[in-house]
Amino acid sequence: MSTPPDPLTHERTHLADSRSALRAMREDAEALDIRDVTANWVNAAVLRNQIDERIKSLADLAHTPLFFGRLDYLHAPGADQAEGADGERFYIGRRHVHDAGGDPMVIDWRAPVSQPFYRASKKDPMDIRLRRRFGYTGGDLTAYEDERLSDPTETARTSALLQREIERPRVGPMRDIVATIQPEQDEIVRSGLGGTVCVQGGPGTGKTAVGLHRVAYLLYAHRDRLARTGTLVIGPNRSFLHYIEQVLPALGELEVQQATVEDLVARVEVRGRDEASAALVKGDARMAEVLRRAIRSHVTPPTEPVVVVRGSRRWRVPAYELEEIVRELQARDMRYGAAREALPRRIAHAVLVQMERAGEAPDDRVQDAVARNSAVKTAVKAVWPPVDPAKLVLRLLTDDAFLAAHADGLLSDEEQKAILWTGKVPRGVKTARWSMADAVLIDEASDLVARTQSLGHVVLDEAQDLSPMQYRAVGRRCTTGSATVLGDLAQGTTPWATRSWDEALRHLGKDDAVVEELTAGFRVPREVIAYASRLLPSIAPGLAEVESVREAPGALAVHEVGSAGELDAAVVDACREALGREGSTGLIAADARVPALAEALTAAGFTYLSPGEETTQETRLTLVPATLAKGLEYDYVVLDEPAAVVDGEPDLRTGLRRLYVALTRAVSGLTVLHTTALPPELA
Repeated sequence: MSTPPDPLTHERTHLADSRSALRAMREDAEALDIRDVTANWVNAAVLRNQIDERIKSLADLAHTPLFFGRLDYLHAPGADQAEGADGERFYIGRRHVHDAGGDPMVIDWRAPVSQPFYRASKKDPMDIRLRRRFGYTGGDLTAYEDERLSDPTETARTSALLQREIERPRVGPMRDIVATIQPEQDEIVRSGLGGTVCVQGGPGTGKTAVGLHRVAYLLYAHRDRLARTGTLVIGPNRSFLHYIEQVLPALGELEVQQATVEDLVARVEVRGRDEASAALVKGDARMAEVLRRAIRSHVTPPTEPVVVVRGSRRWRVPAYELEEIVRELQARDMRYGAAREALPRRIAHAVLVQMERAGEAPDDRVQDAVARNSAVKTAVKAVWPPVDPAKLVLRLLTDDAFLAAHADGLLSDEEQKAILWTGKVPRGVKTARWSMADAVLIDEASDLVARTQSLGHVVLDEAQDLSPMQYRAVGRRCTTGSATVLGDLAQGTTPWATRSWDEALRHLGKDDAVVEELTAGFRVPREVIAYASRLLPSIAPGLAEVESVREAPGALAVHEVGSAGELDAAVVDACREALGREGSTGLIAADARVPALAEALTAAGFTYLSPGEETTQETRLTLVPATLAKGLEYDYVVLDEPAAVVDGEPDLRTGLRRLYVALTRAVSGLTVLHTTALPPELA
């Protein structure tokens, strides 16, 4: 009688068989012959592209575990039971894999049958007899850990493999958390497509990962719909997007677009920069009404009739009737461009009514011809002229009388003065030194002229830094879809930073959104987050402090250096010490300090990266200006001169928020070095 293989050998065999099955699935896709199954070359190209995407999605990534867990169900499915079968076993992974007979070997983590892997507990086992987690080293399955959820004699305990995965060193871009999603995170990830969700989460609570995994889940559950309407992830800057760009492809989703708000509104070249006072006014939601008034002011009530000549007949639409048509179109509050397109057809309809009264029988072709008549075109141009959004905004910013006429009762004289351009007036749109806030105004004006296309779902990360007008720009991209809004009020570092999520969601056009709060921290060590949280009463009163689940004794070190001349050397020494450990190191400093530190690192022989560049085993040090630190994470952080970080901002509160961000980028350890006294709020 042969001895049954030990569990680890059995699981390794299943892993090898699953990889073989995935390879066979890919080979089947590559072997598809579509030469005789499409009607024309266009259909063939579309189908070929779909097959190519399918082949890409079936790639077997050597260092990405094909499955990370296993569920053994207790019972066969019933009306009120989980989707399992008696004795049935499911391996949970990043994608679905089946054998030659179509039987599943790995179940996609997003499938309903996988849900208990994230939510089952001793208190609510969800019909699970055993949950097994797997540990990997360099892509090889090396360990497993069992939880017998339905066994009353076994006590609940913290998973060592789960903790190890959470604490794994951060080298390279952001990775998925599909093996470590927690129950409260899973609820957000699997919430429906129809509703907008806003996630308030402190540092290390996984809000960014939750948002990305929610996109992956929605694409799984509503693929056909979202394939038609599209999905978009919006981040604060290019460095951040580069950092997160590998998460969705690792989950098998290759088609999700990524952009910054700047990308969304890139209708003009941004070459200028606003003073904070001007940016505050331009970013205020009141500017939307100023723009609406300015655009509608172009409509001029008609004073002359329209006379249409057709053959030997002349048809006259009197001025009072034209005025009634214009008034009716204005009352409908249509987009300016849509109403302008409707006006000639409405005039043509008035002519057709006269024709019918005269005994003629005009059809649609006659109406189209009348609408294109030169007299009608001339009248439309005089009454409802075309509007160029950029030229409109340029006039508002350079013509004080025009601005005053449309900002009356909305903006004070001081606010109008703050946004008016001084000095030489630019000759035109192309020569103007547009700011980012100006580009957002142009985007708003463009939407007032012609409706912006809506996507099926938008993820907005680091949302707390958006102005009301930027929220409106994002909201236009999901008017008929939904959104996932991610942010932390304590990390708002712009002069117009979000004060409350209710207000932000109103500007986004999603008043009915559900606000969820994540307070369990999985990234930042307890000692570090407690130190940073000393700032919360000053930067976000009333906001709950993150409760870290990570114990890392000795994770925090704060050292005062004797003199400014010694600080650079101390920073270099701290980086050297951090690089002696496993994982990535980030040196974060006030932007003004970066050139000096770059010179010190180079003189000491260190090679370093810029934010967003991918760390490798050979180059694990990144020099990070404090203004670009948001959303990034490193195993070890060396923070240079906290007071300089605070002083680099226009006001104390913003400076303390910037410092809070910098303090909370560390995953394993934080070293703070300073010569100037620490801010009193932190000391």
